[in-house]
Amino acid sequence: MAHVPNRYVVIGAGAIGGAIGGRLHQAGRPVVLVARGEHLDVLRRDGLRLRTPDEDVRLDVPAVGGPEELELTPDDVLVFATKTQQVEAALRTWADVDVHADGRIVGSAGALLPVFTALNGVAAESMALRWFARVVGVCVWLPSVHLTAGEVIIRGGPTSGMLHLGSIPAGREQELVATVAADLEAGRFDAPRPADVMPWKYRKLISNLANGLQALVGAGGGTEQLAAAVEGEAREVLDAAGIEVTPDAEEAAARKAAFTMHHVPGVPDDVGGSTWQSLTRGTGNVETDYLNGEIARIAHGLGRQAPLNARLASLVRQASVRGQQPGAVTAAQVAEALGL
Repeated sequence: MAHVPNRYVVIGAGAIGGAIGGRLHQAGRPVVLVARGEHLDVLRRDGLRLRTPDEDVRLDVPAVGGPEELELTPDDVLVFATKTQQVEAALRTWADVDVHADGRIVGSAGALLPVFTALNGVAAESMALRWFARVVGVCVWLPSVHLTAGEVIIRGGPTSGMLHLGSIPAGREQELVATVAADLEAGRFDAPRPADVMPWKYRKLISNLANGLQALVGAGGGTEQLAAAVEGEAREVLDAAGIEVTPDAEEAAARKAAFTMHHVPGVPDDVGGSTWQSLTRGTGNVETDYLNGEIARIAHGLGRQAPLNARLASLVRQASVRGQQPGAVTAAQVAEALGL
């Protein structure tokens, strides 16, 4: 099905969604941000504040609280950029929304509209296929921060990040993917289109397994040996499952060619990643069940154990429920809890 995107509806306007939506808006593409709470209030009142190594701007991007405030058309593209633990509810919310054309309803979003899953982990794509017929996976390398309502910080340059795109299953939606990639490139992203996006997502999953360690101990907490043990266990599980993973050298070369980290004026350089940000904001939920927990799930399906990843997921889950802040425990305490 040929499809020329007209408007990007970005569901989850936090660090990733706000960065993607803000950059697309700057590139002249129609964008609507979907947010909630104080973040939505500030977006509506003041616009999106986008801070980068060389910018500090406010963007007048339309923002809504949900599908009841929009009339979807066949030329809309839905970009899901929530955390993975939130995406199932978001998919369910949007799947049955009516799509309008020529003054009439022509079908549902789930039947007609493409969805792009711009979030960590490897579970969102299979979730999305339960409700949507057209799914494109996105492997997200985007060093961005969302700690303050109405504000997103991008720390990468010269491009803002790297977003590999690929349909699920592979080989479909090629015209759509090419068009979206061109829009993202106009918005200062590197947007490769591999034959199969999932090996890239599994490689990114491995990189994200240390997120929970950073969230517990704090940025720069000296968890390198713990991370190596957790990642080593994960690689053994993925190998046993026969899951293809993009080689480290290929991934590192692609990322180095796309962007490097830069200082953003007024922003400390030791701000952590997505799970660190969730604990810092006190959201009460974290995505590690779909990162380290994904490794445990795969292992259990093989009749194996992945004790390091399972225990780490549990530690972060409990920390989130308690409202624990990053740095509340030491690397030695985490090592003991993991049995290392």
